[in-house]
Amino acid sequence: MSRPTISEVSTLVADLADFRKSDAGHQAELMSRKADLLERIAAAQPDDIEAAQVAAAARARADELTAGG
Repeated sequence: MSRPTISEVSTLVADLADFRKSDAGHQAELMSRKADLLERIAAAQPDDIEAAQVAAAARARADELTAGG
């Protein structure tokens, strides 16, 4: 699992901002992308417990949204 690039993070942030402004886009898909990036960050920093916790919380929320919650 590779560390996310600045471009990937910037694209996600821009998409999240667009979602907040216009409610356009699919929330579950955005949360899944966010969780993917956070998991990659946590994998690149194995000693960072907080990064792992944040990634796990994001994945749980993405899975919840995907399941229709």
